[in-house]
This record gives sequence, structure tokens and C-alpha cells, in this order.
Amino acid sequence: MAATIRCEVVSPERLVFSEDVLSVLVPGVAGQMGILPRHAPLMTILTIGEIVVKRQDGSELYFAVSGGFVEVRPDKVVILADAAERSDEIDIERAEQAQERAETLLQRKLPPTERAPLELALRRAHLRLKIARRRAGRAPRPISRGEEEEKV
Repeated sequence: MAATIRCEVVSPERLVFSEDVLSVLVPGVAGQMGILPRHAPLMTILTIGEIVVKRQDGSELYFAVSGGFVEVRPDKVVILADAAERSDEIDIERAEQAQERAETLLQRKLPPTERAPLELALRRAHLRLKIARRRAGRAPRPISRGEEEEKV
């Protein structure tokens, strides 16, 4: 039997996930970080991104996370997320509506203080759609020209 590590994903509202797993991939502020059993202890900040959990049966679970913290111990990973959703919980229609709303509002001339939260909302909507569509077996929609420029 392969070595496992306990993974808990917790949001302010609930325990999102708790299971012994083979590995966890989290979006740290310095980039993606892979965690295996017996990992050295550490604590770091999470950014908006995708958590990938490899289960004991070899399947993978995907989560959208909107920042937070991760504490790693040799036998346990605790992800304290600002917000977290499993891929099968994401409402694609609602995420598409959030994306459209943010894109529409961002087309206006707004001061930077008003643009920042809209850009954050757009990033979250893109992430949620990417993860939900992967689960649904649908390819993510192509990135628009404006989105390509934002990534640079």
C-alpha cells in the first residue's frame, strides 16, 4: 500500500474535503507546490488557483480556491481557503454569468480602485469555468484577445 497524507480543505463555511490521499498540488504565491507524504513542515500563502488531489485509487479531484493558507506537516495538509469549491459543485451557468458581468464592467473607464475587484472576480470566474469544464469533459473556451494581453 502506498504512503498517504491526510488532506483537509476548509473554507469559512464548511469542511470541503477530508481524506487520506497520495499527493496534493496547491497554488502557492511562488508557484505550484506539490506535497507528498512525509513532506517537510511548512506554511505558505495560497493564491487564486487550482488544487489537484490524487486519491488512493489514482483518480484526481479538482478544487477552485480563492486564496488562503496551507499548512503542511509530514502526515497532514490543511488548506484554509478564503473560498473553495469542488469541481462537481461549480455551477457553470452562474460562473459564466459572473464572467460576463465582470467583462462588461471592465470595458468601462474605471479608476484602478474600482477595476481591481472586477479583475479579481474575472480571474475567479475563469478559474471556476476551467475546472468545471474539465470535469464535464468540455474544453475551456478560447481565451479572448483582451485576456491574452492581461496575462502578459
